Amino acid sequence: MKDILEELEARRAGARAGGGERRVAAQHAKGKLTARERIELLLDEGSFEEFDMFVAHRCTDFGMEKDRPAGDGVVTGWGTINGRQVYVFSQDFTVMGGSVSETHGAKICKIMDMAMQNGAPVIGINDSGGARIQEGVASLAAYGEVFQRNIEASGVVPQISLIMGPCAGGAVYSPAMTDFIFMVKDSSYMFVTGPDVVKTVTNEVVTAEELGGASTHTRKSSVADGAFENDVEALAEVRRLFDFLPLNNRQKAPVRPFFDAPDRIESSLDTLVPDNPNQPYDMKELIQKIADEGDFFEVQKDFAANIIIGFIRLEGQTVGVVANQPMVLAGCLDIDASRKGARFVRFCDAFEIPILTLVDVPGFLPGTGQEYGGVIKHGAKLLFAYGEATVPKVTVLTRKTYGGAYVVMASKHLKADFNYAWPTAEVAVMGAKGAVEILYRSELGEPEKIAARVKDYEDRFANPFVAAEKGFIDEVIMPHSTRRRVARAFAALRGKKAAMPWKKHDNIPL
Repeated sequence: MKDILEELEARRAGARAGGGERRVAAQHAKGKLTARERIELLLDEGSFEEFDMFVAHRCTDFGMEKDRPAGDGVVTGWGTINGRQVYVFSQDFTVMGGSVSETHGAKICKIMDMAMQNGAPVIGINDSGGARIQEGVASLAAYGEVFQRNIEASGVVPQISLIMGPCAGGAVYSPAMTDFIFMVKDSSYMFVTGPDVVKTVTNEVVTAEELGGASTHTRKSSVADGAFENDVEALAEVRRLFDFLPLNNRQKAPVRPFFDAPDRIESSLDTLVPDNPNQPYDMKELIQKIADEGDFFEVQKDFAANIIIGFIRLEGQTVGVVANQPMVLAGCLDIDASRKGARFVRFCDAFEIPILTLVDVPGFLPGTGQEYGGVIKHGAKLLFAYGEATVPKVTVLTRKTYGGAYVVMASKHLKADFNYAWPTAEVAVMGAKGAVEILYRSELGEPEKIAARVKDYEDRFANPFVAAEKGFIDEVIMPHSTRRRVARAFAALRGKKAAMPWKKHDNIPL
C-alpha cells in the first residue's frame, strides 16, 4: 500500500512540475505565471479540485509516443471564487507550448459539459502555441468540439476568457464566442494569421503586438474587453467581475452587503449639466454617484468611448449600465458604439441583469464613413437589443435626446419600465437651430426673426414636459434624488415577468 501511495505522490509531483524547471523559468522570465499559479491566484485558496491530471496524448506519429507528459498541456477542474462555484481550464505553455491535441481538447470539453450540467460559469485561461501539428486533423477536431460547447453554453452560463500568452489561428474563435475577453499587455496576442503569413500574402510588415496585441484589440478591433498590466492584476479583476455575475441563466446575480444609503442625496448632481448646451461633462461622475459605494466595473473602456458600459450595484444588487458620454463625439451614437452597447444589453438580458440607461445623445454620427460602414444595420443592433430585452429597464434622460437616437436609447416605446428625465432634459426631433432652419426657411435672411423663432422653439421643446404630457416620460425628477429614484424603480421591478412571442430564435441584424 505504501508503495502505491508513494507512486501516486510521485506521479502528482511530475504532473505539477509541468514542462520542468527550465521551461517554468523561461515562462517566468517573460513575466508570465504558470498555468497552476494562475489557477491558484484566480480561485479561493485550497478550493481547486483538478480533473484528468494524468491524461496523456495518444499520438504515435513523428516519435510522439516517446514524450507523453501527464496532463497534456492543460490544467482543468473546478473551484470557487468568493465561495461560488466556477469551472476553469488553464493551458500550460511549458508543456509542448500548450498546443492543443485531441486529448487536450477533450479535457476542456469535459469541464464545459460539467459546467452546463451544474449551472456554473467557465473561465478559460489561454496560453497556447495553437494546434499540435503532429496530430493533424485530430487537433482541429478538438477545436471544433470546444467551439460547439461555447455555442451551446452561450446565454446559459457566463463564459470568460483570459488571453495570457499566444492565441492564434483557429484557437481565437473559442474566446471570441465567450462573453468577456481580457488580455495582458505586452505578453498576450490574438490573430487568425500571424505576421509571417501576413507578410507573405499581403506584403504588410507588422509585429505580433501591432497585429494582435492587447492595445490593438482593446482600442481598434473591440475583440477584447480590457487589458491589464500583468497576470496578477488580470486575475484579480476577473475575480471582481465574477462577483457581479449570476452562476447561470436561471439564477439572479449575488446580492452583496452594502453600506450606502439607497436614499442618499447627491446635491452636486444639480450642477452636473452645464448651462451651455454645447459644453461636455463626464457621465462617469453620474454613474459613480448613483452606484453603491461609487463602485463601477467598466467594460471596453478604451473602445468607442462615446458610450459607456459596465456594472454597478444598487442596494447590493447587480445592474448593467449603458450611458452616452458627452466628453467623446458629444455622445453621438456611431457604428462602434452601437455594436458595443448592443452586445452588452444582450448579455445583461440573457442573464437577468437589470439595465440602467443614462441618456444624453444628439443623434447618430453623420458622414459617408458611417453610411458606407452600415450604420443603419449597426444602429439597428442596439435598437433590437433594447427592444427584445425583457429584464427591468430604467432610463434617465439628463440633457438632450434627439431623433432616432431618442427611440433607440431605451425609450418608453421599446418597453422601458421607468423613464425619468431631469428638468434639463430635452426630447425633440432635432436641435432648435436645425428645426427652425427647416420650418422657417423663408425667413433665413432675417436674423432677428430667426433668433426669435429659435427662442420660441427652445421654450416649447427644450424641456422634458412635452414628452411627459404624452406619457413618454414617467416623471421629471430632481438630479440630486437620482440614486433614490433609480433604486426604488429597480426595487419595484424585482418581480417583473415579461416574455417575447415564441420563436426558435430571433434574427438580429448582424
